[in-house]
Amino acid sequence: MPGWSYLVLAAVVLGALCSAAVGELLSRPVRSAIGTLPPDLPAAAVQIPYADRERLSGWQSRGNAGAGAILLLHGVRSDRRQMIGRARFLHRLGYSVLLIDLPAHGESTGDRITFGAREAEGVKAALAHLRHEMPSEPIGVIGVSLGAAAFALGEPDAQVRAVILESMYPTVDEAVRNRLTTYLGPAGGLLSPLLLWQLPLRAGVSAARLRPIERVGGIGAAVFIISGAADRSTTADESRQLFRMAVEPKQLWIVDGAAHVDLHALAQREYEQKVGTFLARHLGGAR
Repeated sequence: MPGWSYLVLAAVVLGALCSAAVGELLSRPVRSAIGTLPPDLPAAAVQIPYADRERLSGWQSRGNAGAGAILLLHGVRSDRRQMIGRARFLHRLGYSVLLIDLPAHGESTGDRITFGAREAEGVKAALAHLRHEMPSEPIGVIGVSLGAAAFALGEPDAQVRAVILESMYPTVDEAVRNRLTTYLGPAGGLLSPLLLWQLPLRAGVSAARLRPIERVGGIGAAVFIISGAADRSTTADESRQLFRMAVEPKQLWIVDGAAHVDLHALAQREYEQKVGTFLARHLGGAR
């Protein structure tokens, strides 16, 4: 075998090993001890069953009767604490709030991160919990990144009237490619197919099922899509594509200068004004 053939073979083997290591890292559960409830957010700890003998951990805060209830869904490799700032803001407006740890995150059970597939089962259970606990309340959802995808990939819920989708990937193919090229440069694009090939093995789901852009038009509620203008993980153009696929009533906000970060923390005043107005308009409760 010529010398260059050995080099090609070595490169292929190295690429496969690297992609396997990255795949394991990205799909591994992220456990964390959440700690005590925030003192300035009156809430109670809740446990919500989902799937087969699994459970979600979360916090539930009751607001004004008739104002509405908001489900908060954090991003990948995070937990409910990422959404505390939003919860405080919504509680001030009088909304009831439910913050959960998505499956395989925080204190919730689950053996793998599945990029929206099994996480959607957790979202379904959380919405059922809200309907049971607050049957007369209109429901809103704020999902960030993975949390947004998990909602979009689930079944439409007639009680959900307003949805905010922040930094949500349109397809897992684009999500993987964007992230790998951001950190590895052009070589990341070569590793992307190897990572996607592992999805059925590691997450039990194919890339064809992880396409929120094909589901956003069927959400059946008012949709507000938010993304950062400098986000390289979910680009502004990708968010505009999502917006085009959504149906009215819909709204789009591309946050100037923002990367793939906590958009509430970055642009708090503008975020609270825009999101507060959107929720008031479509839930018809708190002002």
